[in-house]
Amino acid sequence: MFVFDAELWLWDARRMDTWTFVTLPEDVSDQIRELATPGRGFGSVKVRAGVGASSWSTSVFPDKESGCYVLPIKAAVRKKNGVGPGDVVEVTVEVV
Repeated sequence: MFVFDAELWLWDARRMDTWTFVTLPEDVSDQIRELATPGRGFGSVKVRAGVGASSWSTSVFPDKESGCYVLPIKAAVRKKNGVGPGDVVEVTVEVV
């Protein structure tokens, strides 16, 4: 399991949709690359993630710009933990 602090940021590739992510640190991304076989859809890797009092199953996705994986943070998780873009949160990620 990996534990790190990361800042929430917005990706707004579509006009009507706004997605919130954290970027995994480079060393964590490198270790996940070594551990996992990418699955379907954009080289995603299935993980169990946690922020604050929330944990959920999701995937991390490779980001060409940073060379690291990014983790989407669901609206329900942000709301439950009272966090939003610009906030730094402690994140746990476990490859499943």
